[in-house]
Amino acid sequence: MQQVQFEQAIVSILGRDKRFDPHAFFFLKDSLDYTLKRVADGKGGVSRHVSGGELLEGFRDLALEQFGPMASTLMIEWGIRECSDVGEMVFLLIEEQMFGKQDSDTKEDFHGNFDLNEALTQPFLPKRFLKSDESEPAKRRVKR
Repeated sequence: MQQVQFEQAIVSILGRDKRFDPHAFFFLKDSLDYTLKRVADGKGGVSRHVSGGELLEGFRDLALEQFGPMASTLMIEWGIRECSDVGEMVFLLIEEQMFGKQDSDTKEDFHGNFDLNEALTQPFLPKRFLKSDESEPAKRRVKR
């Protein structure tokens, strides 16, 4: 996909739907490339269609890698608050024929996969704030 065509598709989308910042679409494209490469590397270089869940994992992982502790803040700034927002952007790009789709692909593939905000913030929280520590008695969690 050529950069100019992609930019034109973003302009077209923003003409009818302003929910997401243009940077969000470019990051989504980068996330798809990242995910496709990861899948191909795991399959001996063979590329294939990726599922909504796989794309979400790649989106999350690339956001953490590129933006670190600012990933959650940046996604909110771009209008991406939950996994379903990524799905909405994917389908806007499908309408513009920038992304491909199989008959089995639906927006619901992007619902309920994980809490995006939590996935982007949890790796940077002090260990004492992580949910896995909640099972410990409070007196053991307090460090003096």
